[in-house]
Amino acid sequence: MEFLYEYGLFLAKAITFIVSVGIILALVIGASQKNNKEPEGSIDVTKINERYDDIKDRIKSVVYSDDVLKQEAKNTKKQQKIDKKAEKKQQKLAAKEKTEDSNADNKNKKRVYIVDFDGDIKASAVDNLREEVTAILSLAREEDEVVIRLESAGGMVHSYGLASSQLARVKDKKIPLTVCVDKVAASGGYMMACVADTICAAPFAILGSIGVVAQLPNFHRLLKKNDVDFELFTAGEYKRTLTMFGENTDKGREKFTEDLETTHELFKDFVREQRPVVDIDKVATGEIWFGSQAKEQQLVDRLTTSDDYIVSQVDQADVYHVQYTTKKSFTERLGVNVQHAIEGSINNLLSKLNTARFM
Repeated sequence: MEFLYEYGLFLAKAITFIVSVGIILALVIGASQKNNKEPEGSIDVTKINERYDDIKDRIKSVVYSDDVLKQEAKNTKKQQKIDKKAEKKQQKLAAKEKTEDSNADNKNKKRVYIVDFDGDIKASAVDNLREEVTAILSLAREEDEVVIRLESAGGMVHSYGLASSQLARVKDKKIPLTVCVDKVAASGGYMMACVADTICAAPFAILGSIGVVAQLPNFHRLLKKNDVDFELFTAGEYKRTLTMFGENTDKGREKFTEDLETTHELFKDFVREQRPVVDIDKVATGEIWFGSQAKEQQLVDRLTTSDDYIVSQVDQADVYHVQYTTKKSFTERLGVNVQHAIEGSINNLLSKLNTARFM
């Protein structure tokens, strides 16, 4: 009898647990479906000047004496009064001229908009880039500037072609465009970078790789060895030139190579058009150069990090970081966290294995 009692209690607990899990899953799925009905994302804008001012104030509070800090506080208060009077004067003038710009005090001050692009092989970040560019162009003026902090080793031709076109939208509006490369802008990454009016690169950043590459395995002999037939039906002589499972022919290889050469010529023409100063026949060999070497080849204009370039703009312009963020469901966030955990473990292992690389 006692056994039946314990078994019934265990069964009740098991059923309770299963029901609880079911309810939680239902809530998660319901929330996910609700999120899908809401806007996919939003534009976040952060004023960088305030961040740098906070950093400067924190350092001053430690480095400067109390007397110096008091004097600086008096000077700041005095300057704020002067600025406030000037602001009121500008507002009165703006009202008199019936201007539509409510920020009359900043009407003539340059604005710098910063956008980050971290490219993978599919240039997935182009979805966010198009939203960010659209948002900036709704307000930017010709005296402003757009700065792209670009990191990409390249990838699919059509994807990076679209990303380059998004940057071209800025130039089409006659707004100065600057690309800063701290680590790498190669192949498709450089296709994007060369659109800019000014390219800044860190001394050891990797640039160039103006070439085209394609590779694929072929399992035909393995299938044939195991008596496996593979049949491919196409309409059009060159619908498929090379395949992974069929027997490739010299004619197919020749056509495939021809297509690569055509793509390479288009790439070269694009770089030549965007940066006429470059000797395209000299640099379009698929080679890469470090920043200082790239400057000698006129692939970049300045040797500086993105941090130095942005700091140089803070005192003379209002600097804004623009980012389009998308909402992720619970399952997507969970997947991202797991992915980051795995990548972190792999990177830690690789860093340990490569500790002596530069020794």
